[in-house]
Amino acid sequence: MKVEVKSRTSALAPHSPPSADLGSISAPNHRSGISASQALQHAFNDLVSSPGKRAVLASIQNEQITPTTTISANSSRFEDDLHQLQSHLSSTQATYILLKVDNTAPDGYAAITFVPNAAPVRQKMLFASTRLSLVRELGLERFREQIFCTEASELTAEGWARHEKHEALAAPLTEEESGLKGVKDAEAAESLGTQGRRGHVTGRIDVKTGEGVVEALELLKEEGCKGTVVQLKYALPEEVLTLDSSTDGVAPEDVSKTISTSEPRYTFYASPSAEEAGGGIVFIYTCPTSSRIKERMIYSTGKSWTRTVAERDAGIVITKALEATEPSEITADMLGGGQGGTAGGDAANAAGEKKAGFARPKRPGRR
Repeated sequence: MKVEVKSRTSALAPHSPPSADLGSISAPNHRSGISASQALQHAFNDLVSSPGKRAVLASIQNEQITPTTTISANSSRFEDDLHQLQSHLSSTQATYILLKVDNTAPDGYAAITFVPNAAPVRQKMLFASTRLSLVRELGLERFREQIFCTEASELTAEGWARHEKHEALAAPLTEEESGLKGVKDAEAAESLGTQGRRGHVTGRIDVKTGEGVVEALELLKEEGCKGTVVQLKYALPEEVLTLDSSTDGVAPEDVSKTISTSEPRYTFYASPSAEEAGGGIVFIYTCPTSSRIKERMIYSTGKSWTRTVAERDAGIVITKALEATEPSEITADMLGGGQGGTAGGDAANAAGEKKAGFARPKRPGRR
């Protein structure tokens, strides 16, 4: 069970098959146009105001998130009502669960994203990119925690107890410790000459990432994701790493055709030839000659941080890294199979990284 508190929220997915076209998905939610329906707004407000209601389940229908089921509160303890969820959870369909955990507190709610492993890959992607906006629409201040889980057993009294025990192990920092950590993080960022931009370097300084980035990368480990291309880019001038697109069923010879020829991109490709799910993931960095100078600087600096997001936060193993100027330089032979060990260090880079070669920038005033 994965928990994210306050500042981050979870993806809640459908109890019914999504009606939206999920073939190639771009994030975040403001692109997809999917939002909480008026019916869901009313259902959640009713949940807040009614002591006799415990939870609202929701799905995506006609490009809107709509309520599907309301669970009654039969006990004063929410844990005793969790068993009622089981009959509404499917092993192949994701579901949003808005759960009342404390009837006396304004923030007494948990936003749960139940995404079973057997759910369609496209469905997982859609809800990964929609999840944060849903909680924002309903009122972020209402939710004391946001939870992501894949097993129905996690949504039982016993599963919740295990979750709380796990959370208790991560003791919160004292005010003094938190202050010292902030100073160290600021010093680390300053030492890189980034004017305070947060990056994956020493300690736990975090790259600023948009909706669905980590979730999209995590899906590359799924059995059904062989042949999936996930592309990331920086949103400027904020310099936020965002999910540009995710496309399923791409053959190695067609990967280069999915990559932008006018802007730099970080591309992750799950090779169809990999023997195991999550194996043979290739990281591709491209920086076309038409890219602006500022873009070249930002993407070159952010390359290692992006890999850290993929490896540390998403838990994927990069078996090969490629660099090229133009996407057309990336061939099917380069993507055929991972070489070298796992990425994450200089030795791994030396064994598994190939460079197709970057063109030297032309001098100003010359053609």
